[in-house]
Amino acid sequence: MLDWSKISTVLLDMDGTILDLHFDNHFWLHHLPKRYSDLRGVSLADAQTSLANHYEKVAGTIDWYCLDYWAQQTQLSITDLKREVQHLIQLRSDAHDFLVALKSSGREVVLVTNAHPDSLSLKIERTKLDKYFDTLYSTHEFGVTKESQLLWQRLHQKHGFALEKTLFVDDSVVMLDSAKKYGIEHLLAVANPDSKKASAVINDYPSITDYSVLLAGINNSQWDN
Repeated sequence: MLDWSKISTVLLDMDGTILDLHFDNHFWLHHLPKRYSDLRGVSLADAQTSLANHYEKVAGTIDWYCLDYWAQQTQLSITDLKREVQHLIQLRSDAHDFLVALKSSGREVVLVTNAHPDSLSLKIERTKLDKYFDTLYSTHEFGVTKESQLLWQRLHQKHGFALEKTLFVDDSVVMLDSAKKYGIEHLLAVANPDSKKASAVINDYPSITDYSVLLAGINNSQWDN
């Protein structure tokens, strides 16, 4: 599936890739609409429809991921509402062993997430995920998201990874397409980002539903210098 002898840097998405996406899906599709319906005095169904339409309008932009934007749009403290269901924030069940194997192999492990810095901070607080990474980036510091080629240009300029020796892992084909267009050589999709939902069928990239299938390759190979 992957030639680990040719991979020295691993760029990892967060939500759905390292963390169970169930938290985010529950929050944006159920919890926030419920609180929004209470505030507006409308039905839950109407609140869900209104928010879903708004999500669609800004999907793929920095606003979609920006907690400040949604706080302004809904007149609700998004960070406080996330804390109401923070017990749902957790690592994927297969993530710990995968991340430990990567670190132990000596490879550089970098988090690249579109999540807002406040969301990243909450998730670090809950899961201590920062201990697995050499560097953590929220794309908000670059002003653009992984969907944009400009993000990869700015990230590459700042971090300086070798495209031909870098693996990027994400649960979004759109993000993988963007990374491929920029020239990242090794790409891997996560087909089951939400533990409560069925796995997706992904045809365009190698994909996994359990990182354990990668452990032997990581542990038994040294990359070429």
